[in-house]
Order: sequence, then structure tokens, then C-alpha cells
Amino acid sequence: MDFTTKLNHLVAQVETALDRLVPAHPGVEPGPARIHEAMRYTLRAGGKRLRPVLALSAAELFRPVATSVGEWPSAEPAAVALECIHTYSLVHDDLPCMDNDDLRRGRPTAHKQFDEATALLAGDALLTHAFLLLSTRYASDPRLATALVRELADAAGSARLVGGQMQDLLAEKKSDATAGELEFIHLNKTAAMLEASLVMGGLVGGADDTSLTRLRAAGRHLGLAFQIIDDILDATADSATLGKTAGKDAKSGKTTYVSLHGLDTARRLASEQTDSALAALRSLPGDTTFLLDLARSMLSRAK
Repeated sequence: MDFTTKLNHLVAQVETALDRLVPAHPGVEPGPARIHEAMRYTLRAGGKRLRPVLALSAAELFRPVATSVGEWPSAEPAAVALECIHTYSLVHDDLPCMDNDDLRRGRPTAHKQFDEATALLAGDALLTHAFLLLSTRYASDPRLATALVRELADAAGSARLVGGQMQDLLAEKKSDATAGELEFIHLNKTAAMLEASLVMGGLVGGADDTSLTRLRAAGRHLGLAFQIIDDILDATADSATLGKTAGKDAKSGKTTYVSLHGLDTARRLASEQTDSALAALRSLPGDTTFLLDLARSMLSRAK
């Protein structure tokens, strides 16, 4: 199938898995209905579903075509866990104590739709649910479950996603942030989860260590390209196009690739990082056509 058809198929698969694997029904699932409603509100807002799509695609890449259904574990729980972590980070990022944003994915942010305390708890619940999924849905393969938990915990922890977010907040108060500091922020705040998406998909698919290293390199470059493009779009697109408040970076004096390097250089850097991601993907075994097309489509957002 062509790229758009396959992408739509994978996104639909993610949506179905999210509906199935995230608590929903009061009286059936334990806990207050309001927290489950808030969790699902943030997840149902849509978005590109890039991380779970990467995980599903990477898992598929390493599975023998002739393998019958049922012999390999499903990558869907890992994909949903990734989206839960990503969405929790957005919920917390939008809070008044952080970026204080009113719009996310084209609709009111969680603390606007509910209240600040509920949004905070919904983020906490999504974070912990991710690890519940990995530890229970892969329990029949303890080695795989451990590897998946380790990978996601590392990507989402204090040295990576959370650490990148902390450094990002600190950089808002600096007028002399360096290129190295900016790269640290985005290697961890953004690229860490894209690395984890490809690596976790590879783990579920049975990739060897060499392939996992190449997947990690692809995710690193893809993450940097993605963030540079986000910086470009924040400076050039409107809120309706972005689905979130445009121009906030400039208004807050935030250090971005555009503010530090200028628009033309930022576009060049995005292209270079995309080329590096494509080279890493090409080095993988199997048919990488879809992953290559997905990486190219990410760059095209800023053209």
C-alpha cells in the first residue's frame, strides 16, 4: 500500500488500541470516573500519533513476513505506553506553572477543560499506566518486559525527557543560551521519546543489537529534525495550523533554533538531521520504505 494509506491504517490501529487499553468505564474499571475521563480527553484530542506509529512500524520491520499471527507479541501495548507518556508530558507542559498554554491539539488544554488539579492527576495517571501496560501485557516474556520498561523509564526520566524539560524552563530565563545547551534540551525533551519509540518497536519485533543501535541513531536525528521544524513552525505558522498557540516562543523570549540561528539556518539544520535519520534507516534490514517516507514527510511540514 502507498504511504498515506499505510499511515492512516497505522493511526487507526493506534486509536483502536488506545480505546481498548486505557481505562474508560465507570463501575468496571477501578477509580473515579473523572480521572479516566480526563485521561481519555487528552488522548482523544488526536495528534500525529508519531511515536506509536514508529513503534508499530519498527516492530513490523523485523518480523519475518511468513510468520503466522500469534507467534510474536503485539507491539500495540508498547505503542500505547509511548503515547501515554507523550500525552502526560504535554498535559504537564501546558500547566500554568510550566508553559501556561490554553490550546493543545486544536482544543482546550486539560487544565482548561477540567481544572489544574485534575490535569495534574491525569498526567500522573497516564505516566503510571504506561508502565502498568508494559509490565502486564508482556509478562509472558520477562526479558522483553524488562527491556521495554528500562527503555521507556530511561527515555522519560530525570536525565532525559524530564531533564530536558527542566533545562528548557531554565533556558527561558537566559539571554545567552548556547547551541550546545539548546541541543541538550531537544536531544532529551524531544529526541529521547522518538529514540525509545523505534527501539521499543525493534525490541518487540526481535531486532538484534546492531539494528537497535541503528534505530536509536535514527530516532536521535529524527527527534532533532522534528524539534527544529517545530521551532520553525512556531515562528511561521498560525495557531489554527499548529493546533496550539503560535508565536509563544518569541513572546516568552525562549531560546529556539530560529532565535539562535535564524530561519534559513534552522531549515538547513532540519534538512541535515533528516538526511542523517534517513541514512540510519537505510542501514536497517528489510523494507524501510514506509519509515523513510515518514521521515521525509516530517521535514516537509516546514517547507
